[in-house]
Amino acid sequence: MGAAYFYHLTETPLDVTLPMLLGKARQAGWRVLVRGTDPAVLERLDRVLWEGDADSFLPHGLAGGAQDGDQPILLGSDVAQDGFDCVMSIMGAEISPQEVALSERCCILFDGLDGAALETARGQWKALTDAQIAAQYWAQEDGRWVQKAAKG
Repeated sequence: MGAAYFYHLTETPLDVTLPMLLGKARQAGWRVLVRGTDPAVLERLDRVLWEGDADSFLPHGLAGGAQDGDQPILLGSDVAQDGFDCVMSIMGAEISPQEVALSERCCILFDGLDGAALETARGQWKALTDAQIAAQYWAQEDGRWVQKAAKG
């Protein structure tokens, strides 16, 4: 059974944090789904990943292509969890307890400077932990990640 990791972004933007977490997930050998709610943001992140450092290139694609099933990292909005070891939720995209249970890990990244994003993340924490999903909450502090809470 997987676990949910909540990442409260306050010091680095999504464009910096997501590639770092994707790199760690790929080092673990995981196939990753990045689920977002805004196609324009997913397209921007696609460009960010393509334009990143060549030494740490992260092979990926936007959902809807002929090679979706072969992508080690797939960015999309309406993609099912099937076949992914890790699901990363951005922009408040839904993650169900069943998805967490089927994965190695689910990561919920949220903007700590956005009140609506904070409320959505709190709701996700409650829904997942009420369903007996193990969860950890990580926040940025002085340039590093610090675990602030854990449940389950």
